Formats: sequence, C-alpha cells, structure tokens
Amino acid sequence: MKITGGCLCRQIRFVADGEVVFALNCHCRMCQQVTGSGYTPVAAFKAVDVKIDGEIKYFERTGDSGRKVWEGFCPECGARLTGKAETIPGLLLLQAGAFDDPNQFKPSMDIFTGSAAHWDAMDPALPKFPGMPVGL
Repeated sequence: MKITGGCLCRQIRFVADGEVVFALNCHCRMCQQVTGSGYTPVAAFKAVDVKIDGEIKYFERTGDSGRKVWEGFCPECGARLTGKAETIPGLLLLQAGAFDDPNQFKPSMDIFTGSAAHWDAMDPALPKFPGMPVGL
C-alpha cells in the first residue's frame, strides 16, 4: 500500500510504500494530550518503507511500558506526524490525520480504552483493549 501525506505547512512530506504492520486508535491519556482530541489514529510501517522529506523534530517521553517513546512534529507548524517506540523497534507510526487521503486508514482495534473520554464514540465493531494488548 502506498500512502502519502505531510504536515499543515507542507514543509514535511512522507511516502509510505509497504505493508501496514498494524493500524489502530490509541485512547491513552498522552495521545489525548498530544492531539487535543479523544484518541490518535496511527498506522505502523517498517521504518525502511517510509521516506520523509523535511526535518522532523522529536519529543522524547516515557510510555506506559516505562520505555522511551518519541513523538515527531513539524518544527514550523507543529503538526504531529510520526511516532517511534523502544517497544516496537524498526517500526514508524504515521498519524492517519496527516495522510493525503485519510480514508486509506483502516483501524483494526482500539487500545487504552480504559483511558477513553466518556464522549469518545468508538466503532463498536472494533476489538477493544483497556491497555496495551499483549504482543503489540
């Protein structure tokens, strides 16, 4: 699957040309804070399958696992574009809202639903996990 996208000011562009490893909606409190929304829709690709034009700025934080997580932003417009985590080496998370065609995003689950806001209307057809599912 080939997915293109980028930030609001168009200084950063990406092309993901490979299989989606997983696609999900994360409802953890940190994703809520970083997006200013109820959740983050992300698709994971092998990092080698993603080409990025432009300079992404990374913010390092500690995830629920106690391991490092990096959130990637455009330093100009502040759009969140990517994510990386020590728990999933070799993968790059792309924010579905940054896709040129967000309809290419097909989530397969909702995670950290235990942190979801009461007003966050989730797709009832997707499997739900109160935290991080085992094996992800």
